[in-house]
Amino acid sequence: MSDLSWQRKRSSLNPTGSPISPWLHIDLALILSCLTLGVTGVFMVYSATRGSDPTMYDKSFLSRHTLFVVTGTLLMLVTSSIPYRRLRDLAPIVFWGSNLLLLLVLTPLGVERNGTRAWFEFGQFQLQPSEFCKVAFIFALASYLERFDGYLSEKAILNSLFLASVPLGLILLETDVGSALVFVAITMGMLLVGGAQTRHIAFMTLVGVAGIAIIWSTGLLQDYQRDRLTSFIDPASSQTEAAYQQTQAQIAIGSGGLRGQGYGEGQQTRGEFVPEQHTDFLFSVVGEELGFIGAVVILGLFGVVIWRCWRTAKKSADLLGTLICVGVLTMIVFQMFQSVGMTLGIMPITGIPLPFVSYGGSSSLTSFVAVGLVLNVHMRRYEAVR
Repeated sequence: MSDLSWQRKRSSLNPTGSPISPWLHIDLALILSCLTLGVTGVFMVYSATRGSDPTMYDKSFLSRHTLFVVTGTLLMLVTSSIPYRRLRDLAPIVFWGSNLLLLLVLTPLGVERNGTRAWFEFGQFQLQPSEFCKVAFIFALASYLERFDGYLSEKAILNSLFLASVPLGLILLETDVGSALVFVAITMGMLLVGGAQTRHIAFMTLVGVAGIAIIWSTGLLQDYQRDRLTSFIDPASSQTEAAYQQTQAQIAIGSGGLRGQGYGEGQQTRGEFVPEQHTDFLFSVVGEELGFIGAVVILGLFGVVIWRCWRTAKKSADLLGTLICVGVLTMIVFQMFQSVGMTLGIMPITGIPLPFVSYGGSSSLTSFVAVGLVLNVHMRRYEAVR
């Protein structure tokens, strides 16, 4: 069982359940950190997409990403305003509904990009169901694990793994390895805090390693996916597109030095030498133009987000709130580490965007909604549990 503790607090701070009282306990540090990351992302997306000739600049990326950040902020506030315990009954509906979307995206209704069929397309906008399914899965798994009060039997763990296997299997059919890894990380983190023993985690890890070996040896992965996962080992000697992408990202970050080349002045960025530099590899733009200092500031903001999520998990009034916060925390930590790591050449390329910062509507909205759930738990940590 985890050393995280929670108490069912019955405080007189909000005895009447007034709808105004929870807003007196809102986490401003968490909100401001996420908004700062979102606004920074808008500026970075602009720099990453303006190219070498500003007169030919396509403003659609900037306008759409700004819309995503504004909409995400509103959704974050809406999500935090509805007591999370009332949302518990909706968790199964939302979870299975999101899995239905994952199934539909595999049909001709879905759109394929870079070898992955994971999007619906509506004019200039794309919807990626796997992103929204992350939040639905966190809430659904938290609702299930809460029943066991921190002590999980083998049967409960198996049921939890079955719950995770549904979206995980559908996402693997999309060949979206990056999103699949996020679900694995979320599941392991929530099971650990939910009451799984060390032997359970060790056994699941061994099974996971064996599963990866089977997938690798049976040819289920396409050649380009293998290249993505192995190019970081020795990108200099590899001739693949993935190795080129990673090498260019490292060159961009290295050229930034301590203070960077200046906002909008990155030569690698303006020359668009780094493929997907406005999405998965946006951190290379940060490193080149803002330098080591700017990169540390961005990582510091993520550190604040992580700290506030962890703090809220510890102070939650019930196990449900703790598990929700841990799920969101695990999702953000894994995605941040993976996205930054693959630009630095220490992690394989998996196509995971940097939360709040990278261009992408589904990713941005999901990140803000997830933080909205953490705010929800924080605001109601003094309410009596019903």
